[in-house]
Amino acid sequence: MSPARRSRGAAALPWILAAAGRGHRRRASRGAALLLTLVAASGCEGRGHHEDGRPSLVATLGGADTAGYARAVEPRVFRFPEDHGPHPAFRTEWWYVTGNLAGEGGRHVGFQLTFFRYALAPDPPASSSPWATSQAWMAHFAVTDTDRGAFHAFERFARGAQDLAGARASPFRVWLEDWMLEGVGADAAFPMRLSAEEDGVALDLVLGAGKPPVLQGDAGLSRKGAEPGNASYYYSHTRMPTRGTVILGTDTLAVRGTAWMDREWSTSVLSEGQTGWDWFALQLDEGWELMVYALRTGDGSAHALSEGVLVDPDGAKRRLAWGSEVVVEPLDAWTSPTTGVRYPSRWRILVPERNWDLQVTPVLENQELDLAFRYWEGAVRVMSYGEGAPVAGRGYVELTGYGDAPLPER
Repeated sequence: MSPARRSRGAAALPWILAAAGRGHRRRASRGAALLLTLVAASGCEGRGHHEDGRPSLVATLGGADTAGYARAVEPRVFRFPEDHGPHPAFRTEWWYVTGNLAGEGGRHVGFQLTFFRYALAPDPPASSSPWATSQAWMAHFAVTDTDRGAFHAFERFARGAQDLAGARASPFRVWLEDWMLEGVGADAAFPMRLSAEEDGVALDLVLGAGKPPVLQGDAGLSRKGAEPGNASYYYSHTRMPTRGTVILGTDTLAVRGTAWMDREWSTSVLSEGQTGWDWFALQLDEGWELMVYALRTGDGSAHALSEGVLVDPDGAKRRLAWGSEVVVEPLDAWTSPTTGVRYPSRWRILVPERNWDLQVTPVLENQELDLAFRYWEGAVRVMSYGEGAPVAGRGYVELTGYGDAPLPER
């Protein structure tokens, strides 16, 4: 590792140590060295860190340090339940679950639980110590309490050793300490139980499979960058019937709703000049889903590999060409009072073949996760905007900050 890479990784240490004193508790301090190692090894160039020293999520998903890892180069055959489990030959992967729930009286709750696996090296550790590992784990847990105007976000870190964190395919389970997503059915995957608790906020949910998995991109190969291998293997469960319990302080809510699970694994995805993304997962009336991602360039415009995916009520998928078959127009922006980062907020989405003219609006403006990686991930409402077919729904949006780049012109 070059001295330059070590110094770039060391720049993350002040923020991580400060986070341990800001309420991230023992998990931030215990994970600090592990995350520092990850960032130092990433070898990212100028976009590697925010101004406060924390690592950049965009940089971590860039194209550096691919030697020795498998690459997503061509379509593959997906096998279930095996592919619900880990893919350690690749550098990164995640299990990403978001959803919208309603309690008694219609009280709305949004949630996110995400498990991230990062390989620190392509080979197993040489040491025989039970603490030795080449895998780092991070998890994010967030709940949006819309009626109370509150957003709760937490993170944990762990080594992939001593059963602190890990994943397996059969019986399916992914966990970081007592946060977990696990199969509770005879087929080892569905239904899944999702559970997490932190500081008086808790989820205990059961998720059905809903529709069959949707293979994103080209039969599951989702190209994000122009270079071969800058892609991920990516599938989604787009409408998972969900029920269970949410605890918000002294309130215990019996809830029902729908969830969306994204599964991706890769070694590198973004190319030079790609500075971030806007990602939409929308569950609409009459059983339709719309997934859209805009890969952003330095001037705020969408990269040519941006695209949309339309899923019909029977689960059939159709890819939508960016700019003609799906159009996204930011209508507003929001600046975080905590971090000063600017994000788009409220969008118009056009899908001509369905005669959809949609407005997508956050249920709360401030759903920013100000954690080891800083991004906006939140629950949104969908309604008709113009004179198109009437349609409504719920969903989730993930955003990286725009920095000084202008919002795309309408």
